[in-house]
Amino acid sequence: MSGLALSALAFAVMLGLIFLRMPIGAAMLLTGLAGTWIVTGTPVPVLAQMKSLTYDTFSSYSLSIVPLFLLMGQFAAKSGMSESLFRAAADWLGHRRGGVAMAAVGACGGFGAVCGSSLATAATMGQVALPEMRRLRFSDALSTGVLAAGGTLGILIPPSVILVIYAILTEQNIIKMFVAALVPGILAALGYMATVAIYARVRPEAAQTAPRVPYRERFRALAAIWPVVFIFALVIGGIYLGWFTPTEAAAIGAVATGAYALAVGRLSRRDFVDCVLGAASATAMIFFIVLGAQALNTFLALTQTPQAAADWVSASGLSPWVVLTLILACYLVFGCVMDSLSMILLTIPIFFPIVMALDFGLTPEETAIWFGILALMVVEVGLITPPVGLNLFIIHSLARDIPLSVTYRGVAPFVLSDILRIVVLAAFPGITLWLMRAMF
Repeated sequence: MSGLALSALAFAVMLGLIFLRMPIGAAMLLTGLAGTWIVTGTPVPVLAQMKSLTYDTFSSYSLSIVPLFLLMGQFAAKSGMSESLFRAAADWLGHRRGGVAMAAVGACGGFGAVCGSSLATAATMGQVALPEMRRLRFSDALSTGVLAAGGTLGILIPPSVILVIYAILTEQNIIKMFVAALVPGILAALGYMATVAIYARVRPEAAQTAPRVPYRERFRALAAIWPVVFIFALVIGGIYLGWFTPTEAAAIGAVATGAYALAVGRLSRRDFVDCVLGAASATAMIFFIVLGAQALNTFLALTQTPQAAADWVSASGLSPWVVLTLILACYLVFGCVMDSLSMILLTIPIFFPIVMALDFGLTPEETAIWFGILALMVVEVGLITPPVGLNLFIIHSLARDIPLSVTYRGVAPFVLSDILRIVVLAAFPGITLWLMRAMF
């Protein structure tokens, strides 16, 4: 059996294990170790790998940024920043038709700037915005759909844990990845707001208005979100200006967010312990998936699958744009059954060499960053597509009286907005890259 055929069989087995409800990290680890045994014909490399793989993987200094950003998100959720963001956005937009739903999108984007996790963004903003939309008699479909979609801004607006993982896997500059993600993230938020506006115009009964707020109160609410602006500028600006490394920036961001939560009386000793344990639990889950991906990547390297796939694509004569379209379509399919981190860790070792072998008229670094942003956006769509859209389940857990099928219908227009944005940014790479080119 050829290496490519063996890899295809291994993927089928791994997906079968996942469908049998084995944890994704365990399925990847088991498949990688078994595949390495089959390729080498002896258990010795597998035993050696089991002995050293964990240390070799997690001794990487760069990975320490992950728990720090997760801890920053935990502190942000406790600090009350989400309420301030939503109130400020609702005061400015709530008097418009569907304005409170637009405010929820804006608040999700702002919270994503200090969180970096889509699931945390959806859960936190859902607790804040869902009761208000239900009080104003928004339709259940729009209320849950907009919050599930808005939650995805947690990984689109930097700092993003998924972007950090991608940068580490592909050896790219983390701050350049963050800067390149800013414009697509803002476009995503604007696209969701436009979707709400269209939804409200087509179905006026589904979206209501809130009383108009005087400008004095609007500016007072706007002033209350200064911690979010300060922490975002401190983390991203500090990295860009060279004041500290990305890992140091994550630590400073976590300390600043925790200090603010403590100063406003929202961080008791019990809350602090809960935040640390929450970040540790999420880190353990992420690192276990990373470990499984490393074992699987070792197996793929032994079979030379990434290089064989890149060579096959180069010899096929297919247009680079056709190949890119097929790769993005694969992500959309994978997103229906896998979470975002698993998709990135599973596919990047195969897809990245293929994309880097194609000519899009960009430098290698620009190609890597542009593809990373595209991959991130397509992965984000997977968070709101059935049957395994994790954001959908997060919102459903906050409103169990609303059938999940209603949330599926409500999120459909936002999925269309995502696909339209992906098409535009894929067709015009300059939109993604212009800010990075201007700043570096």
